[in-house]
Amino acid sequence: MNSISGPLAAVALLIGFGCGALDKAHFVVWLVLGVIAAVAIILSVRLCAAWERAIVLRAGRVKGVYGPGIFLTVPFLDQVANVVDQRIRTVPVATRETLTRDTTPVDVDAVIFWMVHDPLRAITELDDFAGSVSMVALTTLREVVSSSYLSVLLEDRRRIDDELREQIALKTREWGVTVQGVEIRDVQLPASLQDAMSRQAQAEREKAARVTLASAERAVALELAEAAKTYASTPIALQILQINRIFEMNKDRGTTILMPTTMADAMAGVAAINLTNAATPTPPAEA
Repeated sequence: MNSISGPLAAVALLIGFGCGALDKAHFVVWLVLGVIAAVAIILSVRLCAAWERAIVLRAGRVKGVYGPGIFLTVPFLDQVANVVDQRIRTVPVATRETLTRDTTPVDVDAVIFWMVHDPLRAITELDDFAGSVSMVALTTLREVVSSSYLSVLLEDRRRIDDELREQIALKTREWGVTVQGVEIRDVQLPASLQDAMSRQAQAEREKAARVTLASAERAVALELAEAAKTYASTPIALQILQINRIFEMNKDRGTTILMPTTMADAMAGVAAINLTNAATPTPPAEA
C-alpha cells in the first residue's frame, strides 16, 4: 500500500538537498526540511489498488473507507486498520464420513465463491471474516448432506448447490459478504457401497439385455410364422426362394450342385406303360 511513499520521500530529500546546495548558508535547514517532508510523506501518503479498500481509524474511531487510488492520513493520529480485497475468492470445503438422511457415510468436496461487498462491516463486526466464511460453509455443507438422500446428492447436484448457496448467503449477508456460488466437486462413497452399486448396475444392464433379446426373438418368430403361412399358400414362392438362396451361395464359387427331382420318377412311369403295351397280345383282325 505504500509503494508510492518511497519514491515521493526520495524526491522530497533530493529537493531539500538541492535547495541546500543552492543556499549553502542554510544548507542544514533545507536538509532538515527535506527529511521532515520525507518522513511526513511516508507516514501520510497511502495507495490502494483498484480491488482494495482501506479502513481508516482516527483516534480509535472509524473515519471511513478509502480507495482505490491515493489518499492521505494524519500521521500518528490516523491508523489504517485493515485493507480488504474485494475480488471473488475461492474456498474449498470438505466433509469426511458424513451420514446422509438414509444413513450412508459419504465424503463431499465443494467450492465456495464469495466476495466482500461491505468492507467496513466485514472488518468491524468480525475478527476474521475469511475464516468465519469457511466455518459457516463447512457447517452448512454438513447440514445439507445430513438432510439429503444419497440419490439426491448423486443425481441432483444443481439443486443441492442452490440450496447451499442460499443458506450460506443468508448466514453471511449481515457480515458484508456476498456468496456468488457453490459447487459440489465430488461425492465419494465407501468401497463396499461402490461395489454393491456396481453389481446392481451390472444386473440391471444384464436384465435389460435379456429383455431386449427376448423381444427380438419374439419378433423374429412372428415374422417367420407369417413367412411360413405365405410359403404354405404359395409353393411357387418357396421354390423361388430356394433358387435364389442357391444362387447367392454359389454365384462366386462356380460350384455345380446336383439336386434330386421327380423327373426320374416321371420317366420311369412312362417306361412302365410302354412295356405293358408291348406285352399285351394284339387281337386278330376280323375277316
